[in-house]
Amino acid sequence: MAMNRVQFQPGLSMAEFMQQYGTEAQCEAALIQSRWPQGFICPSCRGRLSTTFERAGRTHWQCRRCRHQTTATAGTIFAATKLPLTVWFLAMHLLTQAKNNVSALELMRHLGVGYSAAWRIKHKILHTMMGRESRRQLSGRVEIDDAYLGGERPGKRGRGSPNKVPFVIAVSTVDDNRPHQVAIHCLPFTKDAISQWANRALHVNTQAWSDGLPAFGALALEVAEHHAVITGSGRAAAEHAEFRCVNIILGNLKTAITGTYHAFNFAKYASRYFAEFQYRFNRRYNLRTILPRLAKAAARTTPCTETQLRQAEFAN
Repeated sequence: MAMNRVQFQPGLSMAEFMQQYGTEAQCEAALIQSRWPQGFICPSCRGRLSTTFERAGRTHWQCRRCRHQTTATAGTIFAATKLPLTVWFLAMHLLTQAKNNVSALELMRHLGVGYSAAWRIKHKILHTMMGRESRRQLSGRVEIDDAYLGGERPGKRGRGSPNKVPFVIAVSTVDDNRPHQVAIHCLPFTKDAISQWANRALHVNTQAWSDGLPAFGALALEVAEHHAVITGSGRAAAEHAEFRCVNIILGNLKTAITGTYHAFNFAKYASRYFAEFQYRFNRRYNLRTILPRLAKAAARTTPCTETQLRQAEFAN
């Protein structure tokens, strides 16, 4: 069997990571380049002329026009952090290079910080990932399925369970019938919800394939083609040829989440956990660039307080 070049690509090794981001100065330089690739721009007046000075080991800019002072981290997801940027960059590296998800507990051990700090770092990074993926729109041939995750045990199984989070997973495919990109969103299985979701997550030229769930009937009005296939239930449904890609990715998603997290409020933070998987999957073609891309996204993501981090995001 031919080697999967995407799966077996080398990625960014830990040795290379340490060479490129092993010092505070290197991480700050990378963040500055990510935030102001064309040179400093004042976040207050958009002025370009500035003076710089050092304070507490970090570079500060003062705008010559309005006298506003700022740093590379101010106004970003790193705002007000007391941790070195090397800790943040190592966390981003671990979260993007791992094949499966990385828990806050595992981050705590790798980063050498307390659990609360590791949790905040992880969820701020996931918040950044979710922001980038929120505008994802699939096109072409797209396989769609409905599923559940989470919940307490013992409990009622299947669609009637009051404890599980319902979500829709869509996978676009390429010409050789391989999965290309994925979009995962929490939403109830109603025609109105599916219609609104399809309007923002699927391009109008999409050829959508779904099972016979009545709510998916709304797709006919939102995309170019909708093919509803009655698959029945059980193993035969899971192995249906028209849904091979979405079933593979759904299985990988469940493994990544259930194999990593053992005690968490899935109903509250499901959107972020899905974004973690989705962000990494959609950028898997070049693992060497995924870290600088995430650093750029983090530099352009506005600050998120712990209160905001702990708010439920099921409705996203």
